[in-house]
Amino acid sequence: MPPTDFAFTSAPFSSLTVDALYDLLALRSRVFVVEQRCIYQDPDGLDRAAWHVLARRGPALAGAARLVPAPGGGRIGRVVVAPEHRGAGLGRALVQEVIALAHRVAPGPLHLAAQAHLADFYGSLGFQRVGPEHDEDGILHVEMSSQREPPHPY
Repeated sequence: MPPTDFAFTSAPFSSLTVDALYDLLALRSRVFVVEQRCIYQDPDGLDRAAWHVLARRGPALAGAARLVPAPGGGRIGRVVVAPEHRGAGLGRALVQEVIALAHRVAPGPLHLAAQAHLADFYGSLGFQRVGPEHDEDGILHVEMSSQREPPHPY
């Protein structure tokens, strides 16, 4: 059953408020750098070209993801759920929100680099492995792709 008490918003980088951007970067740092002990440069230059999907429960940012549109599709990245909001179906709902956004702003195949232990999760959302596992900042990842068609207009 999808979560119903999360509010989703999506916006291009230039439309994020300073507070939303701060919450986004703080959550990503909390999970990717501190929890996963992965020292890397999070602001990688792609955020400015991306659409950002934010999931809030009340005022708290519970999860986020980004979609970088590209010719003929897009790339999903930085999918993150705060530890206290895991297990409620938010990760699945968040990726589904990004996929729905992609139908509007980046029609075509979607690509992502999944942490290897999450490959089955992304597989259940229509993604297939398209490469071998590889080390990315000390964590095993696998490239995945979704060969989806844009929705029919009728």
